[in-house]
Amino acid sequence: MTSAFECPECGNPRPMVGSCPYCNSNLLPLLHEDTAVFNLKQGSPTVEEAVDRLTHYLRRASEVGIKAIILIHGYGSSGEGGRIKSGVHQALENNYFSDRVDEYYFGEQVAFGGEAYHRLLRRRPGLKSHLKHFKEGNAGMTVLLLGNESRIA
Repeated sequence: MTSAFECPECGNPRPMVGSCPYCNSNLLPLLHEDTAVFNLKQGSPTVEEAVDRLTHYLRRASEVGIKAIILIHGYGSSGEGGRIKSGVHQALENNYFSDRVDEYYFGEQVAFGGEAYHRLLRRRPGLKSHLKHFKEGNAGMTVLLLGNESRIA
């Protein structure tokens, strides 16, 4: 799979956040697609750390022009929904990210062929390849649609 981001200095693939691992450039990466996947549960952060990471990621996503994010927060090993998922959902419902997130869809709402699925595809056709993970809804993911303009704080 090709990287969604490229270093503007050396041309190598690089992550959206942080410096280029090849040339250490801190310039904003070049964007290859308008959708990014962000694994928020990687590294087993606390809820507070996860929300802080998401805040930082959303700022950078706005700066580089990302329009949609597939957010992987997991469902939790207890089978009742994880703390990170609950913390992120609560932050979204309380408009904590309203300066950058226009709409959000919890994975369990985005079953293949459903109303939310078709609404997402009409708004962002580029999501089609990513939504294959939502065949019967995926409670471990959330789709974030970002604002049309960069709103840097």
